[in-house]
Amino acid sequence: MAGAGTAAAELLEEVPDLDFLLVPVSGGGLIAGSATAAKHLRPEIAVYGVEPETGDDVAQSLAKGERVSIPVPRTIADGLQVSCVGRLTFPIIQKTVSRVLLVSDDEMIETLSWTLERMKVLVEPSGIAGAAAVRHRKADFTGRRVGVIWSGGNLDPKRLATFLGNVAT
Repeated sequence: MAGAGTAAAELLEEVPDLDFLLVPVSGGGLIAGSATAAKHLRPEIAVYGVEPETGDDVAQSLAKGERVSIPVPRTIADGLQVSCVGRLTFPIIQKTVSRVLLVSDDEMIETLSWTLERMKVLVEPSGIAGAAAVRHRKADFTGRRVGVIWSGGNLDPKRLATFLGNVAT
């Protein structure tokens, strides 16, 4: 968690006046560390986790107030295929994360394709989840400054070709 917090710390060092920080959430290490660092540096920032629609264990856990286990989700975001948020990370997420947004596989693929085409940056589906939440308007960020943690570029070229072949033009 502590190591993962450096991502948010470095982002806020570059752009200190963010209103929102979006972070992909799986077992919880990246978001717990990022949210802790962000809240320390900018207490008023709202931290949102982002999960696949089919893998909403953290959203369910926050709603229930305790860790919820789900079957391993079917999603292209293999780094987010976790059945239950971590025992150590969940209490931190409860204290520091305002909300969890859900994105579909199609939204992640479209955002991955858009990012590759427009920015020439390859991000794996798990890492693009936060950007997909912004791009597909999963919350109202109008007029606000939004930071998104992108994580990972591990994507098999054949899998990428399949994704890109399925993007509606």
